[in-house]
Amino acid sequence: MKVVKFGGSSLADGQSFQQAIKIITADPERWVIVTSAPGKRHDGDTKVTDLLIEYANQTLRHEDTSSICQTILQRYQAIADYFGVEKSALQPIEDALVNLPNGDYPDKNYLMAAFKAHGERLNARLMAVVLNHLGYKSRFVDPSEAGIIVSGTPNNATVLPITYDNLAKLKINDDERLVFPGFFGFTPTKHIATFSRGGSDITGAILARGLKARVYENFTDVDAIFAANPNVVKNPVPIKRMTYREMRELSYAGFSVFHDEALIPAIEGQIPVNVRNTKNPSAPGTMIVPENGFKIASMVTGVTCAKHFAGLYLHKYLMNKELGFSLQILEILKKYHVSYEHMPSGIDDITIIFDRDQLTDVKVDRICNEIQEKFDPDTLRWIDDYAITMVVGEGMNHQVGVMARIAHAVAKHHLSLTMVNQGASQISIMIGTKGEDADEAVRAIYDEFFNSQEKEND
Repeated sequence: MKVVKFGGSSLADGQSFQQAIKIITADPERWVIVTSAPGKRHDGDTKVTDLLIEYANQTLRHEDTSSICQTILQRYQAIADYFGVEKSALQPIEDALVNLPNGDYPDKNYLMAAFKAHGERLNARLMAVVLNHLGYKSRFVDPSEAGIIVSGTPNNATVLPITYDNLAKLKINDDERLVFPGFFGFTPTKHIATFSRGGSDITGAILARGLKARVYENFTDVDAIFAANPNVVKNPVPIKRMTYREMRELSYAGFSVFHDEALIPAIEGQIPVNVRNTKNPSAPGTMIVPENGFKIASMVTGVTCAKHFAGLYLHKYLMNKELGFSLQILEILKKYHVSYEHMPSGIDDITIIFDRDQLTDVKVDRICNEIQEKFDPDTLRWIDDYAITMVVGEGMNHQVGVMARIAHAVAKHHLSLTMVNQGASQISIMIGTKGEDADEAVRAIYDEFFNSQEKEND
């Protein structure tokens, strides 16, 4: 059995639905379907999820919501009309949409989560309606029925282990397909809570693990995961196979096709993940597989960069002699609810690297002021223009000279490195550069390992 998930661009309109259904029905193993909310149909269009957020905001402001509600309903109606589905079949979808403001929500955050979740919830219901209309017996399964139980905040939920016990008990008939909405589950008190980024991907992985799927197929809008960002490197090579941990390392620094958190349930269940293209389903895509038994094809699998980082550089003579120095810095960060990403250090120097998205200018000033007052460093400098480039590959493990090749490639392009760190797994090397140099660093490293005549598999 396969779990197959479709992204928003793959379910944006009737024609997209038709292509997804063609894929579903082409393989008898595709019993379990996970839907995203309808995405953009064209440039300038609005995703249904964004329309639902506006619907929620108008509800919170006690404004007339009839217009936005009708706009959302028309998106689902247009898909139904494409297949000639009778209007009466959409009545449950219309009722659910119209009654959203009347729900029982503990606070505005739960309200927002419930509204956002209905993009997927209504699309899954519609997919089941369309499949049945076309003669393919299907059943809509709500996360409440399946027992997908989550904890955490309303808009950043985490699946609870009991979910997998519940899914193991779910009845699946051989003659019907099951259609699940992605992106959300229910709290123990039966309120909707959504996952974070890549929410529908997470649902697909949860179902693949819980239902013990042979493979989890994730259909999106690209033929494969590439060895570098096509917007940075021209015509990068597709990755045929990669390990879970390679994908995790690369996702951390910018691979956006498949969010790294979405892999966790699949990793726990050791379920292979196949990323494929809805518009080109004959392409094999990229297989993401366990490390055990993985056959290494090249030294480097991928190179990518992320520019949403910042750094705090601190220099103080004899810093290494002060007991608890790093601990005291971490206590300051904890006070302001800030986590750090990396902390490379020397005997008199330390650089703390942050995800800039979790910081405000006010918080940065307060942290810097407190560190200045507490430690009186010789130098304290905030670095706002910071990027991290990741070079990842199972083939790097125990290889000699990989770092030398990276440094040589970057030096040829006259780029300076602000940090170098090899991961404990020995399958990744992280370098820091100025944000403006990051793309050039990626191109230089990619050229060294994928275009050079001296590359290891020539």
